[in-house]
Amino acid sequence: MPSGAGDQSAAEGAPAPHLNLENITKSWNLTFLFENREEARAEFDRLKLEAETINETYRPAFEELNGPVLLGYLEDERNLSISLDLLSTYVYAQNSLNVNDDFFETFISEIQTFYADYYAATSFAEIRLKSLSREEWEVLFGGEPGLEEYRTYLESGYIRYADHRPRNETHAAFIAEIADQLMKLETQAIKEITNNVTVAGNVTLTDGTEYPVNYQSYYRLLATDPDRENRKLCYDKRFYHLKDESDKMAALYLLKAKKDDHLSRELNYSDAYASTIFDSYLSEEQIEEMNSVFKERKDAFYGYHEFKREKMGVDRLMPYDLFLQLTDDPDQIYNYTETLAEIGASYSGMDPIFSEIFAYMVTSNLIDVYPNPDNGKQTSEYCMSLFPLKLPGMIFLNYEGLIYDKKTVTHEVGHAINFYLMGNSVDFIYCGGPEYEMEIPSTFNEELFVDYVLENSDRETALAVLDQHIGEYKNYFTFQSMITEFERQAHILCDGKDEISGAELNSLWRDLCKEYEDENIGYYDEDSAEWTYVDHIYLTNNYYTFSYSLSKAITLSLFKIYKENPQEFNERYVGYLSAGTTMTPPEKLEKFFGIEINRTLFEDAMDVVEMRVNQLQELEEVGVTGL
Repeated sequence: MPSGAGDQSAAEGAPAPHLNLENITKSWNLTFLFENREEARAEFDRLKLEAETINETYRPAFEELNGPVLLGYLEDERNLSISLDLLSTYVYAQNSLNVNDDFFETFISEIQTFYADYYAATSFAEIRLKSLSREEWEVLFGGEPGLEEYRTYLESGYIRYADHRPRNETHAAFIAEIADQLMKLETQAIKEITNNVTVAGNVTLTDGTEYPVNYQSYYRLLATDPDRENRKLCYDKRFYHLKDESDKMAALYLLKAKKDDHLSRELNYSDAYASTIFDSYLSEEQIEEMNSVFKERKDAFYGYHEFKREKMGVDRLMPYDLFLQLTDDPDQIYNYTETLAEIGASYSGMDPIFSEIFAYMVTSNLIDVYPNPDNGKQTSEYCMSLFPLKLPGMIFLNYEGLIYDKKTVTHEVGHAINFYLMGNSVDFIYCGGPEYEMEIPSTFNEELFVDYVLENSDRETALAVLDQHIGEYKNYFTFQSMITEFERQAHILCDGKDEISGAELNSLWRDLCKEYEDENIGYYDEDSAEWTYVDHIYLTNNYYTFSYSLSKAITLSLFKIYKENPQEFNERYVGYLSAGTTMTPPEKLEKFFGIEINRTLFEDAMDVVEMRVNQLQELEEVGVTGL
């Protein structure tokens, strides 16, 4: 069983009301989950026995299914899921700290297999529940009052999937096998990206220094080195290294794409994209409309790029110019503690619970802060939930002190605050939601942070942060949407093929880039293999990145409401973040904010981009800060 932790354990108590900067912790202490790997192993053995018991108990009982039997099954499965969630969090966290630790790499593989085996063993329940008519469901609810608290869960997880279920247990076992293979491909891809794809080798800088180019150092140099030749050397080194890696990653992606679509078609979807859209309560038309607006309005960024070009004093912007921090001292590094102080201050207009959760999590060993690529630490950033413990999430960073890193911290903290509110408001079974909904609190946090900086910083800092923030808009409204389009077209390209070259996917990537890019920027004419390091395209939850675009568009509408009436907004926003999956995403947006996902939403988002660009230009010309 999960054990308690030491003096600064995350499991000690409720969020503290004030942030004491002297108590900030900077690394995970995972002993609040398990004391050691042996204890985690023992828990895994217990869970395997528990899973066998569930199968043996409910397989015969489902032959004469009634309300009390279904309630017992749901409660036992819920308890198993809670324990497995905590174990998975511990094992995946350890693997993130070092992808080359054989023990945890093997452990992840075993957990993935367990998920697949358990799904196959209990598929009798899924098959039966997804085949019930509405009338049969009402008989079950009428026969057991305790089922009522599961009604929404059953609707979203079973009833709406009546047309997307395994045909029989043999078919379910086949589906489970494909799912297991996909999970293992994801682990393999993340390890490959960490150890090879993002490790391009050394370049010799203009002062003779040998500079190693990896995921962290690449962005650090492009963001901080005023020597344009050095930035070009670094950019070129990775640009061509990625092309060298593209054949290997294409072979891996081919396997994944074919299995993605195969799995979805076995469940009566046209492909993996259709499955993702259905799971998210969206339509393909909504996403196509979103992408169309972002392409049509890409000129909203032209003034921003012209501002950067003039500020840098170059004839033409090149791709290695886009990340440079526009400050008098571009290589300035921002202290992590000071960053936390700014983020904490940005919550001044929010409900006090935001500050309380934030203060607690940054002092409780829930954030692993600094990069460690030489020892196998993953290159990404994320937040893992701790719903069973009713705690904020665990944040994984690679903080190096750039302006971008400040935004990353507040982004991930937004997830953690959402997780805490959900975990303390609804049952475990209702903690979650589609990716785009989960990204709203994180992207809203970014707007809060930028707003605070613009109102409370000197002109140079405000310029640098606003410049970086508009660059993030470009990332959300062009790059992230483009990744999803790439995934979809790459899946189509892979369909029916036995092999695919890196060059084919590189060409596809470059063609899509041209639809979103500003032609005034000197992007290289040759094909790019930038797709190879985008870890999201290897995840088992496909087409993840459009969620960033959609969430940001929704966030900008929410932020407008917040600025108009903070108190009223807070009352609704806390309720929105706390509701989890007790209602569908469209119902939740409509209930709390009256927002619909349509073309108007996306047009409004691009209007905000233009407003921010104008704001940047005004700030440069007359030094006016604030919104």
